Amino acid sequence: MTTRDRGLSGWLVIDKPEGITSAHAVARVKRATGAKVGHAGTLDPLATGVLPLALGEATKTMQCLAGGKKHYRFRVRWGVATDTDDRDGAVVAESAARPSAEDIRAALPAFTGRILQRPPAYSAIKLGGRRAYDLARAGSPPELAVRTVEIFALRLVSAVDPEHAEFEAVVGAGTYVRAFARDLAQALGTCAHVVELRRLAVGRFTEAQAISLDRAVTLGHSLGASEHLLPIETALDDIPALAVTAAEAARLRHGQGVAPACRDGGIAEGALVGLWHARRVVALARVEEGRLRPVRVILA
Repeated sequence: MTTRDRGLSGWLVIDKPEGITSAHAVARVKRATGAKVGHAGTLDPLATGVLPLALGEATKTMQCLAGGKKHYRFRVRWGVATDTDDRDGAVVAESAARPSAEDIRAALPAFTGRILQRPPAYSAIKLGGRRAYDLARAGSPPELAVRTVEIFALRLVSAVDPEHAEFEAVVGAGTYVRAFARDLAQALGTCAHVVELRRLAVGRFTEAQAISLDRAVTLGHSLGASEHLLPIETALDDIPALAVTAAEAARLRHGQGVAPACRDGGIAEGALVGLWHARRVVALARVEEGRLRPVRVILA
């Protein structure tokens, strides 16, 4: 691994613009930097906001964000349903009913906490090796299974006018804002779709840390010397951390387990742990039968 590669190992928070896919943003940064790049949490083309990109060795820590909370602000249009549950889709139903602010607020508690939700047919969920949105675009929209998701916080920001309302939500992994808007409208006796969607945070990554995609591309290899490339460890704030010795770090780098696994006695069997030496993360490991088994070795 070259010095330049190590310098481009870290997290970059992009403020994704409207109209492009997350994959397009990844491709542009990859071309500009030459680094391996991955993203944590897909944003639809309609959506803007926080898109954390992992560069270099940071791609090995992406799983640490998989279950992280996501914070959204979004606008719903009442009375019109689309096949994609957002404004990019074709209209499939209309209703003259428009809910009042009081009715909306009264309905929100039923959508807070652990709830059942059916993902939109136009989603990235795989069925038999194919994305659901590919099946839908081919004329065979799938009926996806209902699953349990969690909405930690939900509020009506503003009943903008009879046609629109703005919300904020903090949600867990696998939650679809588009599906929430669809289901809320049904509970209110109407239909709806999302017309604006902005992600404000993913885990510890916030819009205050974000830079534009164009700015990131312009910086290119210089990102390694900028304040915008955050340390690999930034994604590990929400998992347990353990210090290891130099000898243990060397064993971990060769894929070998170390013991004892739980020096503080408070880490459960099966937990994912960040292992540190000399103030640097050296590996992600799983607690298995009293030992720390490396699942990702960090070389940067």
